Amino acid sequence: MSQISKILIANRGEIALRIMRSAKEMSIKTVAVFSEADRNSLHVRYADEAICIGPAPSNQSYLVISKIIDACKLTGAEAIHPGYGFLSENAGFAREVAAAGLILIGPTPEAMEIMGNKLSAKAAALKYNIPMVPGTEEAITDINEAKERAVEVGFPILIKAAAGGGGKGMRIVEKAADFEEQMHLAVSEATSAFGDGSVFIERYVTSPRHIEIQVLGDTHGNIVHLFERECSIQRRHQKVVEEAPSSVLTEKIRQAMGKCAVDVARSVNYVGAGTVEFILDENLDFFFLEMNTRLQVEHPVTEMITGLDLVKEQIKIARGEALSFKQEDLKISGHAMELRVYAEDPLNNFLPDIGTLQTYKTPKGNGVRVDDGFEEGMDIPIYYDPMIAKLITFGANREEAILRMIRAIDEYDITGIQTTLSFGKFVMQHEAFTSGKFDTHFVGKYFNADSLKNDNEEEAMLAAITAVLMLQKEKAKIANLGINIDAGSNWKKNRKKYI
Repeated sequence: MSQISKILIANRGEIALRIMRSAKEMSIKTVAVFSEADRNSLHVRYADEAICIGPAPSNQSYLVISKIIDACKLTGAEAIHPGYGFLSENAGFAREVAAAGLILIGPTPEAMEIMGNKLSAKAAALKYNIPMVPGTEEAITDINEAKERAVEVGFPILIKAAAGGGGKGMRIVEKAADFEEQMHLAVSEATSAFGDGSVFIERYVTSPRHIEIQVLGDTHGNIVHLFERECSIQRRHQKVVEEAPSSVLTEKIRQAMGKCAVDVARSVNYVGAGTVEFILDENLDFFFLEMNTRLQVEHPVTEMITGLDLVKEQIKIARGEALSFKQEDLKISGHAMELRVYAEDPLNNFLPDIGTLQTYKTPKGNGVRVDDGFEEGMDIPIYYDPMIAKLITFGANREEAILRMIRAIDEYDITGIQTTLSFGKFVMQHEAFTSGKFDTHFVGKYFNADSLKNDNEEEAMLAAITAVLMLQKEKAKIANLGINIDAGSNWKKNRKKYI
């Protein structure tokens, strides 16, 4: 068993705070690292100690491995939690942490390397006969050969970067005539984004749902799954709304996907928290997509339906403890929703909208959780991901979770910047979402700026009508008192104080 009395969190914002809170409940001290842009951030104030590691750009601060390790040595932290993003899936970082005699709260570098490349991940998963989308199992270099294979698979096809993520290096090709051009574009983008131009081909699933399974593995060979999350509401191939469980999985499919996820983790002797992602087609057939070797942004919805604290489980695993539960001990209780509250303008193609949080008041009440790292008056830095918070709601069933989310969105008061709150409300009230009949094309099919403008105009009209009715009621009350408010009196001049 390893002793962990102090953890350095190699991250910032809401995830740094979220990790620190769990550590505090375990009586573990925390160290914050911060860039010059984050000097006044909440995670810096919350931690027991804080170290500045450089200028605002992440490649001069949060991504500099030596600075992270030096901060550990300076503060005496025995372990590092990388959160997500930044160095969380960097195998080189994991190796340097181990070489420095420190504990990384995460998987082995070998698991990161295999699952960090989509082709090696597919090869590992194939050992356990995990269902795969028809396509190539190796990198493509010869365009003519690739085109022949694409014809065999059948159009439309998807060209994907082997080292990719977030939609980069990905191209949908509808017909053979477009293949060469799209291939060149995919390779170029993959090279630019990841330094690796390797691409492969898959059949394009036309109505895909994005379903992922949370897994936990310990150092004693135990691996379990914590059920699924539905992550199909996306913009630019990146998630905005997530929920658990999915509204479409049967218990039989859930068990089959869970077993596959555990097998994928077992293929690399996985240790820690990880997520195995699948595509689900219109026939409810599922196919392996990739594995993320870290904590996911959307992990709170899994915590809500299982009652587990995933960060605490990560720390226990890193200390060498065996999982305290078996697969048969786990069950789904209730339903959870998550909305990523981004500083983005949904009316302007979700472009970042950086500025100052002039007003910032979070929703409260039963079944509402807000994971954030900001407060009123703070600026949203231009250097990092524009996510302000994660808004999570929990209910006895899906309908209650949705209604709580709508209520929470209405209570969330943010001014000074545009956010995805209005988009979240649009999703929660849309028939395709409430019925569960949606896929990853939801935004393209149903959402546009005009639909949101119309909703906003309707709300403004209702507010105006309500205000007029209230004013009329107040005037009626005053008239009953025998006061003539139309007379040239001091009361009339000052009536705004009373109405």
